[in-house]
Amino acid sequence: MMTRAVPVVPAPPVASAAPLPKAPRFTYPPSARGPVEEVLHGVTVRDPYRWLEDVDSPATRAWVEAQNAVTRGYLDGLPRRTEIRGRLRELWDYERYELPFERGGRYFYFYNSGLQNQPALYWMPSLGAEPRLLLDPNTLSADGTVALMRAVPSEDGKLLAYGLSRAGSDWLEWRVRRVDTAQDLPDVLRWSKFSTVSWLTNGSGFYYTAYDEPAPGSELSATNYYNKLLFHRLGQKQSEDRLIYERKDRPKWAFGAQATRDGRYVVITATEGTDPKNAILYLDLRKPPAPPTALVPRIESLYDFIGNRGSIFWFRTDESAPRGRVVSLDVAQREPKLVEVVPEQPETLRQVERVSDKFLLNYLKDAHAELRAHAIDGKLEHTVPLPGFGTVWLAEGDEKRSETFYSYESYQSPRKLLRYDVKTRESQVFREPKLKMDPDAFETRQVFYASKDGTRIPMFVTQRKGAPASPDAPCLLYGYGGFSISLTPSFSVSNLTWLDLGGTLAVPNLRGGGEYGEAWHEAGKRAKKQNVFDDFIAAAEYLIREKLTSSPHLGILGRSNGGLLVGAMLAQRPELFGAALPGVGVMDMLRFHKFTIGWSWTDDYGSPDDPADFPALFAYSPLHNLREGVKYPATLITTGDHDDRVVPGHSFKFAAALQRAQAGDAPVMIRIETRAGHGAGIPTEKKIDEVADQWAFLWSTIGPRP
Repeated sequence: MMTRAVPVVPAPPVASAAPLPKAPRFTYPPSARGPVEEVLHGVTVRDPYRWLEDVDSPATRAWVEAQNAVTRGYLDGLPRRTEIRGRLRELWDYERYELPFERGGRYFYFYNSGLQNQPALYWMPSLGAEPRLLLDPNTLSADGTVALMRAVPSEDGKLLAYGLSRAGSDWLEWRVRRVDTAQDLPDVLRWSKFSTVSWLTNGSGFYYTAYDEPAPGSELSATNYYNKLLFHRLGQKQSEDRLIYERKDRPKWAFGAQATRDGRYVVITATEGTDPKNAILYLDLRKPPAPPTALVPRIESLYDFIGNRGSIFWFRTDESAPRGRVVSLDVAQREPKLVEVVPEQPETLRQVERVSDKFLLNYLKDAHAELRAHAIDGKLEHTVPLPGFGTVWLAEGDEKRSETFYSYESYQSPRKLLRYDVKTRESQVFREPKLKMDPDAFETRQVFYASKDGTRIPMFVTQRKGAPASPDAPCLLYGYGGFSISLTPSFSVSNLTWLDLGGTLAVPNLRGGGEYGEAWHEAGKRAKKQNVFDDFIAAAEYLIREKLTSSPHLGILGRSNGGLLVGAMLAQRPELFGAALPGVGVMDMLRFHKFTIGWSWTDDYGSPDDPADFPALFAYSPLHNLREGVKYPATLITTGDHDDRVVPGHSFKFAAALQRAQAGDAPVMIRIETRAGHGAGIPTEKKIDEVADQWAFLWSTIGPRP
């Protein structure tokens, strides 16, 4: 509640037509407005829909049901929805493989036959042998909402630690299975989040991370602090697990562990929030148990462990190299000195794997992949040929094997897996899916445009071959711009269906991402976040200027941090777009840090509690910059009622505020998926339903006019 009288300071005005009388076409469920006001850094901030943060209260549940009823009534009546859903389901029905991983001469991989809700895990006793089913999560729930999120075999390939997620939650439940019999051991570990495991080479147990058990009823909303690195010995209770490392003086630190393949060391990473920077510690397993030794003691740069040869550790780092380089440190030295192995290049170094006596380096060149092989001393030996604008991911390498695997995909071509031998320099197709349409019917080109401050921004534009430029063409502009995440050419049935309908897909590489290294990321963080929005606005203006579309036919889409982007666009430039699809967005920039893992986003956004960060956050916070009497474009907000990353209260409050503010007759709907979270592990049928709703909504609002 407000403690003293302070004038309400308005946020910056939006660029919009003059306010019009309210004339809605739709009757929305009532959203009660409460009297909540707070003084934050001398500014009075009203929060009338705070009651919607309590997602399990009877009032909120009733509101959710009423909103879904209105939304379903509208979406189900759209003329092309049934057709679009049928086409989505037809195209989604194709085989999908994930990169294989090898342990003890056995090969493991995820596989989805087409319309399975969740991919299943298979293994082969040798390459080319008949695959065997190891774990099918589709049998673990009737509605497909239990997902297999992690699978880590032991060094000899005889045991598997696997992590399950339920109803879209980020919480993982770890179990252990014998590979030969597909039978589980009694071990069960809970309250792990954003963790993987790392086995000791003898298979006696593994390292993992966990939080203290939250209070009953707070699992999906309570903040997550004080991460712990633990060791679980097979057969013992979780309560008996040995604490390896924690920092009670650093409640925001989170840890990870990787045992080296030679069994000599355990490399420990310490991160704070979502920033890619980390500290490095290690354990020498040949010595008596002792606290970890600090190797890189401060969280100032990225250090990504590649592997080791004895006491020499290799890392990918951005220290003194914003676009990345490869370095080594010899832990046998009393004061290990950093030695450069592969210097920084003009391209951005994304991934490094050691394969036999080589390093494979995965670079981004203007946001698309380039794959290079270097000798162990760092000398460039050759570049692996790739077919065009695409994305590559490398499987984990092994110094004892000259073979590895990598995946390749593009906007129009699904992910295929290739087996690569660093000695013969030959790539062979290992698995290649077949679609029920010709992906060569579409083409991707890369364009560059100037942002508001003159910065050169790349953008991929994909459409049907030979499609003429037209201001009447429906175009979907997708963006993210944050957390050093790079948007590279990737395949999705959703996008392919949009293209098949006759739409254009445009994906700009906004600042805040990692496409050009850490400097590009820093240019879209904290007080510079407006650069991200300016880059996106400039992308829209480029598409309109080049007559690839026009405002009435331009839709925008983003999820999570991208949902924030779309929300900010609705607040700043509502007249520029014909439709908006903000998904699981961070819409309240003054309270995001108060729920689950939201505090970690302050690395990118800044903290609302910091008077230096508050003005920028308040200036662009989507929830706080909507204005009554403005004509907003047609909007379909999406979220999940079990989202424990970006809690659904963000979308709930934004929907209530936007429905009240809307002065035009375009619909403002919210679609709330039940038993679903932030996005990972969503069953296939739920994905198809959501995309069918989104594309039908878009086509009815920005599609060709009769």
